[in-house]
Amino acid sequence: MNRRNFIKLSAAAGAIGTIAAPADAAGSKINLVEADVAQLQAAMRSGSLSSRTLTAHYLARIKAFDKSGPHLNAVIERNPDALAIASALDAERKATGPRGPLHGIPVLIKDNIATADAMQTTAGSFALVGAKAPRDAFLVTQLRAAGAVILGKTNLSEWANIRSTRSTSGWSARGGLTRNPYALDRNTSGSSSGSAAAIAASLAAIAVGTETDGSITSPASICGLVGLKPTVGLISRDGIIPISHSQDTPGPMTRSVADAAVLLGAMTGVDARDAATAGSAGKARDYTRFLDADGLRGARIGVVTNARSSHPAVQDIADAALLVLKAKGAILIDVELPNISKYGDSELEVMLYELKADLNVYLAEFGQGAAVRSLKDVIAFNLIHRPIEMGFFDQELFLRAEAKGGLDSQEYRDALANNQRYSRAEGIDQVLAEFKLDALFAPTGGPAWLTDPVNADHYGESFSSPAAVAGYPHITVPAGYVAGLPVGVSFVAGAYAEGMLIKLAYSYEQATRHRRAPTFPASVTPKFG
Repeated sequence: MNRRNFIKLSAAAGAIGTIAAPADAAGSKINLVEADVAQLQAAMRSGSLSSRTLTAHYLARIKAFDKSGPHLNAVIERNPDALAIASALDAERKATGPRGPLHGIPVLIKDNIATADAMQTTAGSFALVGAKAPRDAFLVTQLRAAGAVILGKTNLSEWANIRSTRSTSGWSARGGLTRNPYALDRNTSGSSSGSAAAIAASLAAIAVGTETDGSITSPASICGLVGLKPTVGLISRDGIIPISHSQDTPGPMTRSVADAAVLLGAMTGVDARDAATAGSAGKARDYTRFLDADGLRGARIGVVTNARSSHPAVQDIADAALLVLKAKGAILIDVELPNISKYGDSELEVMLYELKADLNVYLAEFGQGAAVRSLKDVIAFNLIHRPIEMGFFDQELFLRAEAKGGLDSQEYRDALANNQRYSRAEGIDQVLAEFKLDALFAPTGGPAWLTDPVNADHYGESFSSPAAVAGYPHITVPAGYVAGLPVGVSFVAGAYAEGMLIKLAYSYEQATRHRRAPTFPASVTPKFG
């Protein structure tokens, strides 16, 4: 960023800072930029902050940091009704009190989650521009009922990174490239790139991402956030542009474990339109009860030795985290997670089969008004609009998916059975039972790579696949920095063990508090010569 842009950015930030610092009931001032949901609620209870003022504050930050200044491109669209919604919620608070912990709290949601309002739902593709959602996605209905303000939609890796093996994460034709707030030339990872960058830059209090494999946890780790991928089916996938019903799930992306717990509880619920949610009946709805600063004491945690990082600085951060876990009373057991190399190819096969089937079903209901009504139509649209849609990478995965048969194909059934066998029964379930573990631990992945549209993404190592393929919960928490770039550590457990993961992650977070706000440098790469 040059000096002139830095001065403009500083001036914009100063203008935002003219909002009087709100206070809680005890009169303590709070930092509006980094405030968590509980602090914002305390300020609204005290009368020193309103939802409308808070919403206006975030809209001003989006203008200053997303559309100007560093041009993060994290928000693909702002909700034109956000201020009116916030005002109505303020009036309701005065009349009858708050609905709950999310009353009046602005939230950003990924642009693959349908909203029946003035905003688009496009997965970042021009192919879906003009589609009018006939209704809200189930999780959006839940958020509105909880009193949240839907502030806008976040940018993403187009089609959630399932179009090509050579994609650039964070880029979509409609939204452009999302930039990393910790170094603007670095990647945000994908596909919930915009949700991660937006919350790291405090463009909203909280955000919703979606994951098939790593799309919540990887960008959260790379952007210094807490990312929680729940058990598949804990939150309904209704109204979400799909890849794979075996692995897709929405989840919270926040600056704290406490906020992730609040947001998770608001979105859960049994939904008749998503059969997988039947398994969540009777499960916890209030995940804040697991926020225990002493939650690591006595916990049996398996340290996954075959998920150690080959990056020395990343492994040093993981080793330092292990010292904290031990000091907080955790029992650490070295384990090897079996069979993690046996489902890479079959995972992609399942995705391709389910993409074709699931996307066509989604478009039949939510694609009204768009130029496409099937995966075949999307492929044709991209060919016709090649200059804007395929200037950086192709659509070979779409072509492979379109060539697949139905979900009754033996190849699909065999691939799905292979995934479930080696990721669950002879994978996570086996090692948890054998060593009587509460959770597994590993570094989430490496630091952000330089964005490179010529050579595509440079992902490196990641611990996302075991939990993603199994459909089990996975939480990542900030653990340190490599050259100023955030790195997270992961806790993984069995189905519906979100409460345990929140307890462990919160205890670690409270003991370390590694997160620090980004400063939007142009680069952190040293110069040679």
